[in-house]
Amino acid sequence: MTHIEAAAAAGTSEVPLERALYARIGWRIFPILLLGYIFAYLDRINIGFAALQMKADLGFTDAIYGLGAGIFFAGYLACEVPSNLLLQRVGARLTMARIMICWGVTSCCMMFVRTPSTFYILRVLLGVFEAGLTPGVVFYLTLWYPEARLARVTALFLSGSVMAGLLGAPVSGVLLDAMTGVHGLRGWQWLFLVEGLPSILLGVVSLLLLPDGPQSAHWLSEAERRHVSARLPAGRDRSHGGFGAALRDSNVYAIAFAWFTVICGTYAVSFWMPMMLRSAGARTASSIGLWSIIPYGVGAMGMILLSRHSDRTLERRWHAAGCAVAGAAALALLPVVGNNFPLTLVALTVATVSIFSAMPILFSIPMTLLSPRAAPGGIALINSIGQMGGFLSPFMLGWVKTATGSLNIGLYIIATLLGFGAVVMVNVVKTSPKQIRSMDEDAVPGV
Repeated sequence: MTHIEAAAAAGTSEVPLERALYARIGWRIFPILLLGYIFAYLDRINIGFAALQMKADLGFTDAIYGLGAGIFFAGYLACEVPSNLLLQRVGARLTMARIMICWGVTSCCMMFVRTPSTFYILRVLLGVFEAGLTPGVVFYLTLWYPEARLARVTALFLSGSVMAGLLGAPVSGVLLDAMTGVHGLRGWQWLFLVEGLPSILLGVVSLLLLPDGPQSAHWLSEAERRHVSARLPAGRDRSHGGFGAALRDSNVYAIAFAWFTVICGTYAVSFWMPMMLRSAGARTASSIGLWSIIPYGVGAMGMILLSRHSDRTLERRWHAAGCAVAGAAALALLPVVGNNFPLTLVALTVATVSIFSAMPILFSIPMTLLSPRAAPGGIALINSIGQMGGFLSPFMLGWVKTATGSLNIGLYIIATLLGFGAVVMVNVVKTSPKQIRSMDEDAVPGV
């Protein structure tokens, strides 16, 4: 009998003990997962900063840059579902190690880009090797956490996307300005090398320290493993239905479309923020990196706070839809404020906090609706369809910028898509009925 079970049997409060159990789990698995996603996202979007030098050095147009930014998702989409299905066979430890080491090596190789074709090939390979990380971790979290925690822990993981900007933006700016000419390399070449190496190291750490699930966590007792399993969402106790069941579930496609629109907004911000800040008045790469801290910092806090509120109320659709609408309004405001730097920064901050906050809330829905056999493939399918927005958004914005000289039309299109996504979230996406819990939310342990 665990201390938690003994406390329950004695009629005393088990909450502090359960909080300690989940805190221990969080400290054991989350540093690896969160750092992995931070560097994965950074290696994915750091071309936004590299482009400040790279485009001029290599003679790349905005259309070439936009295609290279988006073509990452061609490899990502092709390999994401197979990677997540393979995770069930080989386990999280080997899967995460393979993903991190391979994408880290590929990211470092980006320093050797000289032609558009090499640029495209390496970006595709980066997508191939990174495929499976996000849906794999999201599925992995469902092996550990109950429904009342899922949006919160997913938010903590996905906050790596804004943390990548928060930490990576100033570092990237300094590398561009300070490292140009060192050992005959340009700043953007140092950027790819310095920001790719930590991913390789994290892959080795994952191989050594990350358990495949509660049953292989040597630092949990057998009774604690049973307690963790007993707290998992009821929907995940169903054994029927595999990937075929996910393919036949209409809710999967509704969630996937909503996810697609959110991803379009996410990468409109991630890939183009540095250039929008420069157009609005920021001149040096270092200053752009420092100003980027504001949108990403507020975005990180917003993701956690809004997800905690979603967990407290067990309401997902209106939370996600409200974030999408606010993000759409902010993107639509960017062309209006023009070259006004303070207003551009405010609009980018609202867009970042709103769109990024919709991600964990929306993604927590399929985590509790799909059975264990359907979840890995179903979550990967949702993410694969949604990540098409990762190709469409930067490619379309790059093409519009090259054709018209501004991003305005493209930003209006992304804002409209977010509006449609909000409608689908509210009117089409189905969620499980609100559960009545026996304990106060303030007593539910955090990560």
